[in-house]
Amino acid sequence: MKRIKIVCVGKASKPFCRDGCAEYIKRLKGFYDVTVAEIPEQPTVKKECDEILKRVTGGEFCLLDINGDDMPSEELARTLSKAHERADEIAFVIGGAAGVDDRVRQAAKRRISFGRATYPHQIARLLLCEQLYRAATIIKGIPYHK
Repeated sequence: MKRIKIVCVGKASKPFCRDGCAEYIKRLKGFYDVTVAEIPEQPTVKKECDEILKRVTGGEFCLLDINGDDMPSEELARTLSKAHERADEIAFVIGGAAGVDDRVRQAAKRRISFGRATYPHQIARLLLCEQLYRAATIIKGIPYHK
């Protein structure tokens, strides 16, 4: 089974984000082996990025970045499908409140954006989980996406 890893700084502590992420991850497990790697917040961006890079070493990853490519749901589905043609696992990275450094930006296979609005990191994680589930249903032709 193909794998998706979600790498993020901080915990999903707000109940609505934690519960929403859990629901979409449960749904995603029908399509992929999904893991979440939560990196504790660190005193510096460099230390957070060191931890991020340890978690994605050897794999392909996409970075959620407000300055990344706009990523409609259909394009995310194509991106996910193509990435899984090249590798068994693809990771999606959400940096901390202070963002990520250039090492992470440069190492990312793709930088993606869900729009130019700024979201709290927990909501960005919830959006990512929902969009990954939506992408999986698009790939499989299941009528969730309208």
